[in-house]
Amino acid sequence: MYNFLNVRIFGAWAVLLWPVLFTKCIPLDCPDEQGGLSRCPSISQEKLLDRVIQHAELIYRVSEESCSLFEDMFVPFPLRLQRNQASYTCITKALPIPSSKTEIQQISDKWLLHSVLMLVQSWIEPLVYLQSTLDQYDNAPEVLLNKTKWVSEKLISLEQGVVVLIRKMLSEEMMTATYSEQALFQYDVQPEMLESVMKDYTLLSCFKKDTHKIETFLKLLKCRQTDKYNCA
Repeated sequence: MYNFLNVRIFGAWAVLLWPVLFTKCIPLDCPDEQGGLSRCPSISQEKLLDRVIQHAELIYRVSEESCSLFEDMFVPFPLRLQRNQASYTCITKALPIPSSKTEIQQISDKWLLHSVLMLVQSWIEPLVYLQSTLDQYDNAPEVLLNKTKWVSEKLISLEQGVVVLIRKMLSEEMMTATYSEQALFQYDVQPEMLESVMKDYTLLSCFKKDTHKIETFLKLLKCRQTDKYNCA
């Protein structure tokens, strides 16, 4: 369907490095006998937080690689400038997520965790959509498709881990008011070719930005657990 640029030859490192991500990622959830998530009594809160952070780091790394890969293949430089100048906004812009350094430093641990959960939940459905659109691209490299699928699966695992972490740290169930990604993300039935590429590029760019936020929030939370008064 899409044929803006010829396929570029990617280095062998991408193929060789890719399986490492699968082996390093430790499962986050602790299913009970009924298949539901328990409070993970077998793992300490500290270790669970470490696992959540590890997942967030890997997801951010792969999202960064995916965005760069898509950009190199399908987005010529003039269109990159166009995205920066046009009114392409991130789907999570409407969420009450702290953005400035001052705001982030002032919010509570509870709100840090709930901010992470809101961001994670908001991206689950858009990533499923992105997988379906990338399948329609002519000459889309297998490594890009695999990365997108991997991130989508691990995001669900991250959501489960954050939910358990909230239960452990705050003695709370899931947020009573979850943010529906359907309300934030609008589907186009048959968008124009160029517009669809720019939309996918925006999704990847915004997802990379938000996964960096998630990683930052979790690492700040970790710092507060160990050195509350020296977390910058």
